[in-house]
Amino acid sequence: MGPGQTVTVYGAYGHTGRFVVAELLERGLVPVLSGRDEVKLKALAASYPGLEVRPASVDDPDALDRALAGAAAVVNGAGPFATTAAPVIEAALRAGVPYVDVAAEIEANADTFAHFAERARAAGAVIVPAMAFFGGLGDLLATAAMGDWTAADEVHVAYALSGWQPTDGTRAAGAVSRERRGGARVVYRDGRLDYRRDAAPTLQWPFPEPLGSRTVIGEFTMADVVTIPSHLSVPDVRTYMTAEAARDVSAPGTPTPTAADEHGRSAQTFLVDIVVRSGGAERRAVARGRDIYAVTAPLAVEAVRRILTGQTRTVGVVSAGEIFDAADFLRALSSHLSVELPAPAPAASARPTTSPETPSSVEPTS
Repeated sequence: MGPGQTVTVYGAYGHTGRFVVAELLERGLVPVLSGRDEVKLKALAASYPGLEVRPASVDDPDALDRALAGAAAVVNGAGPFATTAAPVIEAALRAGVPYVDVAAEIEANADTFAHFAERARAAGAVIVPAMAFFGGLGDLLATAAMGDWTAADEVHVAYALSGWQPTDGTRAAGAVSRERRGGARVVYRDGRLDYRRDAAPTLQWPFPEPLGSRTVIGEFTMADVVTIPSHLSVPDVRTYMTAEAARDVSAPGTPTPTAADEHGRSAQTFLVDIVVRSGGAERRAVARGRDIYAVTAPLAVEAVRRILTGQTRTVGVVSAGEIFDAADFLRALSSHLSVELPAPAPAASARPTTSPETPSSVEPTS
């Protein structure tokens, strides 16, 4: 990866897109500002003199081609991804450049795997969807926790957010997903997505100290149910969200994120707790950090950096844990994340004994 390589950021003026632009500049890459709204792009460019603005609508292939012309890669930060992912992927394939997005929409990510896997593999192209807090981070943690296991019975992904002030993009993407599934909720069981209309259970999840046991909404399903089983042999992926954060994101009056430091990050903190079980053994991986939107930027940009420098394991439509060395990737983000991974298993035994600190069961509360 040479200095000054250009990376098109589609949706550059969005909340997460702005973090991606700043992170690219921090890494010595040159963002090309693109998206659907030329006025917003020019307003953003006023803060970054010298950066090129290339507006493009997703229904204008020629404009998308111009937006990607000469770029080394494209990062799509514009939701809803049900609308933007396919057209921008098509443009990336025409340009012959890698594509990375930050989609949290379950259906949009599933569509990317279903519709582009064969073409991308045949072309030797790299397409990495959900390279974000939801989807990418959980997949990296689960992959690192799996270690030398070739299969597991289940993966649990528990999110503890101090609060959740959703962006307008989060709300719009959520509305599209709910409409696509007719108001049903989705879970991943027995190796497939299952749509349900019953109420999600409420559980107590034993997060690592000092957080401790917290009430969570069970089956609060996020993009992890697409990324993790796309390459890990595990039939059940279960996700949880602290009840307070779940209420925040669903409440119509919750404000958008407010900057609390010079980098534009909010005061929100998070903990992601991953438990992988196989038979009577289990492994745990934990990540802690600040601002789920801000941390998406180093995840996406580190992915771009590794793709451009050849630190990849395969081609096609791939999730983070499949294409990258998961543990090494997470260590590279030490300035953004605090990560605890299980120690490598002894050579004589690939399965550690169950730790008393790791939940062996979670039960619904009344």
